[in-house]
Amino acid sequence: MNLSRQGVSIYYEHHLSAMESAPTILLSHGYSATSAMWTGQLQALKAQYNVIAWDMRGHGKSDSPADPGLYSEAATVDDMAAILDACGVDRAIIAGLSLGGYMTLAFHATYPERCLALMLFDTGPGYKSDKGRTQWNRTAGERASAFEEIGLDALGPGSEVRASQHTSAQGLANAARGMLAQVDDRVIQSLPVIKLPTLVLVGEDDQAFRIPTDYMGGKIPGAVTEIIPGAGHAANIDQPEKFNQAVLDFLRGIDTGDTTRSQGSS
Repeated sequence: MNLSRQGVSIYYEHHLSAMESAPTILLSHGYSATSAMWTGQLQALKAQYNVIAWDMRGHGKSDSPADPGLYSEAATVDDMAAILDACGVDRAIIAGLSLGGYMTLAFHATYPERCLALMLFDTGPGYKSDKGRTQWNRTAGERASAFEEIGLDALGPGSEVRASQHTSAQGLANAARGMLAQVDDRVIQSLPVIKLPTLVLVGEDDQAFRIPTDYMGGKIPGAVTEIIPGAGHAANIDQPEKFNQAVLDFLRGIDTGDTTRSQGSS
């Protein structure tokens, strides 16, 4: 399905559970991946939950607008809210991997009232220091330049990337500069005020995100931390059964209440 956001088409899938009044999970993918990375989770989750998976701007089946100004953290967060609106969902379990995990935290910082719980997979909360943010943004700029120079051949070897297909190298370059890059420390500063059930999960071999995982687990009150053995950055793809079990174990204790505004779409 597609949603128009000021002329930008955003692709999403809404998988409905057979269970009446099932809560909804919104899944956001990592940078240069797509909603296809969640294929191994859909069957396990939709037995008890409605599941929404979507493609961010510049990725997969969503539009890749030429204007770099149309790519930002704020636009991404508002895309997420608009998808929930289109599906008739007031409050959802917000979840994502890598960039999708960061956007999950950004969504909560903007729309805390729309979150039932948070699930943060192989991700980090950004940087308090200008130095750390500058270094991160330099890397994001390098990734953008690579897409502009060699096209889709610049896609990395990650499992979540190999599971995805893209049509626009320039869209991915724009997304790196506008969405992967970070402008402030509001997300990392929001961690101590999170008052929701939160799962912080990381692959055992995802060394780059083990320290951010420990940090988030310590800063978010009551957070549950899980390490998936034998998994790298795409823990959900590397070890789908262990990943799915960790997620379902976490979700089992969540009080969801009434989460719908109106009848969702299929």
